[in-house]
Order: sequence, then C-alpha cells, then structure tokens
Amino acid sequence: MSTRNLGVMFAGLCLFWPGAGSVPVQAAPITFNTALPVAKDEFIWREQLILRRSGSDPSGMNRRFSSNTLVSVLGYGATPKLALFGILPASDRSLRLTILDQEIKRGNLGISDPTLMARYTFFQEDGVGQTLRIGGFAGVKLPLAEHRDTDDDGLLPPSLQMSTGAWDEFVGMVVTFQTLKYEIDAQVSYRHNGTKGGIDFGDEFRLDGYLQYRLLPKTLSGGTPGFLYGIMEANWEQRDGNKVDGVIDANTGGRTLFLTPGLQYVTKRYIIESALQIPIYQDLNGTALERDYVLRMGFRVNF
Repeated sequence: MSTRNLGVMFAGLCLFWPGAGSVPVQAAPITFNTALPVAKDEFIWREQLILRRSGSDPSGMNRRFSSNTLVSVLGYGATPKLALFGILPASDRSLRLTILDQEIKRGNLGISDPTLMARYTFFQEDGVGQTLRIGGFAGVKLPLAEHRDTDDDGLLPPSLQMSTGAWDEFVGMVVTFQTLKYEIDAQVSYRHNGTKGGIDFGDEFRLDGYLQYRLLPKTLSGGTPGFLYGIMEANWEQRDGNKVDGVIDANTGGRTLFLTPGLQYVTKRYIIESALQIPIYQDLNGTALERDYVLRMGFRVNF
C-alpha cells in the first residue's frame, strides 16, 4: 500500500462516511487520543494519515526507514464519565540500507495490531466559558496481526513487522482545561510492552502537552462558520532497551523530545487538522536510527 493508495483511501473516507457531522465537534490534541471529547451515547471518529521518516544512521549502513500509516479511531460515550475507544492502524513500511556498496530495500504492508482503551473522567468543574476535566485511562494492544512476515531475504526485522506478537498494556492520566479562546491538555502514560519469541520489548514512558489558541476569528460573533486554531504540542518519549534471551540489546531504546506545531480548522460538522512533529532532542542507544520527522494529517467528526 503506497502513500498514494493510503491517500486515496483517506480521501474516500472523508467523502463517503454516511453519518459524519451530525453532532458538534470540539478541538483536541493531534498527537494523542486520550483527550478526545465524546458525550454520552455519541460516537467520535478520527482518521489520521501519519508519515514517519528516519534517516540519521550512526551505523554507517545508510539506513533509511519510512512508514505511511492510516490510523482509524472510533470512540463511544458509554456514560457521561466513561468513554471507550478502538484504534486500528494500516501501515506501509520500507527500509533501505547499503551493504558492500549494494542497496537493499525491504518492505511490508498490512493491518497492524488493534488497541482497546477506556477513559474515566473522575473530576469535572464547569464555569462560565471554561471547563476543567481530569481523567484516567487504561488500554491494551491485542497481538492479532502477523509478527513473522518474510520476504525473499528471509524474516523481516522487527521494524517492518505489523505486530510484535506480544500483549502490551498501558495506563495514564489526562487533564483538559478549555476556555473560549484557548485550550490546554496534558497526559502522562506508562506502557508495559510484552515478550514474544525470546524478545522482551522495552517499556515506554510518555509525557505530552498541547496548547491551542484561536487565530481566527479574532472576536466571536453569530454565524461564524468555522474557527482556525494554531496549536503547539510537546511530546517526550522514553523507551527501555529490548532484551533478547535476557540480554539487553544495546542498539534499542532511548529518549526523544518532539516539538509539534500545527493547525486545526474547527466547524460544527467536522475538524480538519495537521501537525509536524520535529525531534529537537534525541538520545538513542547505540546505533538506533534517529527520526527525521513525523507528519500527521487528518479529520474528525462526531455522530
């Protein structure tokens, strides 16, 4: 599935979703889903095309990794406080490297592991033109996709597999403070990655922040068709190294800080959004491949 094919699928979903836009939508972070607002007995649907590129290779093999992933998120408001989410990615991945002056290209495409998540809002305080919400969330990634795909050169490396083959669990907290002019969201999460085939995948810690500010219109008035918001997010990721048969792989794990500018266009029927994750700090272990950027483009509707 090429970038073009993923783009065609993305455009088709935008045009032909039958129930889109029947419920007003609200802005929310682009790089994390835990703060998505969903009311009781309503659904929220987000679709994102995520382009990841990595090419800073300290190993000397000129490795270049790319992935184009279409992520579908469906949420449901089970109660005023409890929201349930399902997340399903479809991915096209490729890895190029040079060995003995010969370029080798390997790739894979398919459906990745689904994730199920629940969020419970245990504190909410509403004032005139503003609201504060604090919630906890927990989820699990189900190892349903193929984790031992091969090509003509044999078993594909872990970065090209659609699944790790392991159960992964995560927990965290999320805070939202919203006014008529701006919104602040923050989350902290811990993810325990499981073990499969002698590989113990390193656990992950994340800290994310989101600031949204209304750019247009400058003043509120009746009949405004939509709002343009500028956003800035910060994303801190810290991952332990993998263990292979109990021995730490010195070329896995590390820390990365992203600064993420973006735009959101918000109407009563839908949201269009885009953001560019720029790594401003990377401290990776060994010869782990550094990331160049992550580009996210998508839309969201409630129904």
